[in-house]
Amino acid sequence: MRAVIADTALHRYALATAGRLLPRGMGRRTGWGPGGVVRLERDLPVPTLPAADGWVRIAPELAGVCGSDLGIALAKDSPRLSAFWTSPRQVLGHEVVGVVTETGRGVRNLREGDRVVIDPVIACAQRGFEDLCRQCAQGHPGTCLRFDQPGTLGCVSPGTGFDLTVGGGWSESLVTHESLAYAVADIPARRAVLAEPAAISLHAALRWQRTGDRVVVIGPGTVGLLVTAALRLLHPDLDIAVVAPGDFGGTRAMEVGASRLLPAGNAAIETLAETDGGRLVRPRPPMQQQVILEQGVDAVFDCVGARSTIDLGMRMLRPTGMLVLVGAAGVQLVDWSLVWARQLTIQGTINSGPEPALGGRTAFSQVIEWLAEPGYRIDGIVTHEFALEQFRTALTTAAAGPAAAAVKVTFRP
Repeated sequence: MRAVIADTALHRYALATAGRLLPRGMGRRTGWGPGGVVRLERDLPVPTLPAADGWVRIAPELAGVCGSDLGIALAKDSPRLSAFWTSPRQVLGHEVVGVVTETGRGVRNLREGDRVVIDPVIACAQRGFEDLCRQCAQGHPGTCLRFDQPGTLGCVSPGTGFDLTVGGGWSESLVTHESLAYAVADIPARRAVLAEPAAISLHAALRWQRTGDRVVVIGPGTVGLLVTAALRLLHPDLDIAVVAPGDFGGTRAMEVGASRLLPAGNAAIETLAETDGGRLVRPRPPMQQQVILEQGVDAVFDCVGARSTIDLGMRMLRPTGMLVLVGAAGVQLVDWSLVWARQLTIQGTINSGPEPALGGRTAFSQVIEWLAEPGYRIDGIVTHEFALEQFRTALTTAAAGPAAAAVKVTFRP
């Protein structure tokens, strides 16, 4: 089958050598790229359908390019995120809508021809461990303690899109467990492919138990827009300001439910002070630190994860506010002193799962209901589709973001 794969060993080498992606000439000899670790294979063996109960084969219909995929392809993510994977290569793509083409032993809830989206996280239950780890037993499969243990499955990575055993969405075939596949009926592919990042975004929005009326979302990319959309549906009266420099991201932020837009950097804090009140605390010379907003907002959802955005989020929060760091990021050098001084809560979040705030239902279940409703205004998020053979152009477009008028870039295998 055709598949876009990454050489995980070369990826780790690139990270460990501080950006020297490959030994001189290796990229030309092997055909890997961009970033030296990704290429198209045309004759990759299809993943074997596991012999255990409950497994199905999926033909991807549409598969998204995630920021973590770019982190692997361009060797820019944190080395801690991939240092413990033992698989030498991986089929990329964990945001998938596809069609069931084969059902294995003991499958009860799916039939061939069903359209599904996939929760990519493979935890204890899917690995065949009868004794669930503490995290899985408590309803947190996204933080499974056995992600590096193959169990009976043989998968030694977090799940779909990170291994050859089960495969990934940037291919013509993958396998998944029926417990991780959610039927989407006739939801259009351009909406359904957003189910996985939408579930992550809902999970992030639910980390904040509402303590006020004003929040800020930093970043008008896919996750930032989906966090905004989730907050709007959860809290119809909430004031949601989105830091979205430029018309491209700002227009989409307003479409999905933002109340207003803010410029980047210090100007965001100054704008909040002008519109909402609040005193600006400025550093005394010769100090050059940025201003702090007293009477700041109740929560900030940072969907960028850069040093500058983390710092900005802490400076616009009121004392005892919450900074939610959504998704994944690389290594950052940040001055965390405001966490102590203002008693802030820092909440990291990635993946999703059963949500106590939803009565134990999964975030996937909820967002699939939203995807079927026109009031979930996310139709402008998918901006590009590419064939697998166009993977270099696709990754370049996704990395360029607004400069290429791109939000969510996808493959149509």
